[in-house]
Amino acid sequence: MKPTRYAILALVIACAIPTASAVELNCRGPANVESFKYSWKLRGGLSWIAGIMFPTSGIGELKTTYPAAGRNAIDSSLLITAPAGKSGFYAYETQIEASGQRTLMTYHAYSWKDKSRKERTLFDYNAGLARMHKETPEKQWDKIDHIPAGAFHDVVSAIYYLRANAATIRGPVATQIYSDGKSYPVIVRPANRQMFTIGGQQIGASGFEIVDGPGGKKWPGGMKIWLSDDARRIPFRIEIIQSMASLQLDLQSIDSCAFMQAAK
Repeated sequence: MKPTRYAILALVIACAIPTASAVELNCRGPANVESFKYSWKLRGGLSWIAGIMFPTSGIGELKTTYPAAGRNAIDSSLLITAPAGKSGFYAYETQIEASGQRTLMTYHAYSWKDKSRKERTLFDYNAGLARMHKETPEKQWDKIDHIPAGAFHDVVSAIYYLRANAATIRGPVATQIYSDGKSYPVIVRPANRQMFTIGGQQIGASGFEIVDGPGGKKWPGGMKIWLSDDARRIPFRIEIIQSMASLQLDLQSIDSCAFMQAAK
């Protein structure tokens, strides 16, 4: 069995076997940082069209830094990069209150060939305003809008929300996704279970999905995620659905000492 595969399997069973050796086996880096490494590929009937402009496979990392001394927020990011030898990336970043309740900042950017763009939004809850800054190679501009009413998430904070609340999501939950300066009504709900081969073992994972909800603007995207059943809620697979293709990320390795906050 390969060391990286053994490390993933050990993390899955660590809660059931509370020994020091099981934890030490997978502990790398700061105690408040959690890092999952993925391979990714484009899927879907029109993925070949998307592949004309963008890479169709590569590597990714979902990284979360939890509050520690001098930090009072949760920072999480999903970085998707091209295969070795090729340039380009797609990045999602978010900052969440230490309680995990409110999104404080959202950022996304991409750079492929001669195309690039980045956008950051800061949420000022005292003023009730969302302050956006956008940039392309040709121009940059700012915009101020009202913060969406009710709970909302961006792509990365939605992953955090699903991991933190997986045990209590038994049916459809209405919320909002904030993307490209717009808020979309969506439904979070359980999806099909799947089996994954982790370290040579078959491990079951609970599925969840985020789909377009009734009323308001139609969200042109979607998301599916499969999480381990233990308290760590390890994301074995993440699918980010776009109009032309879906981006599928499959877990390859874990570099982490951190323990998911939901497990505390």
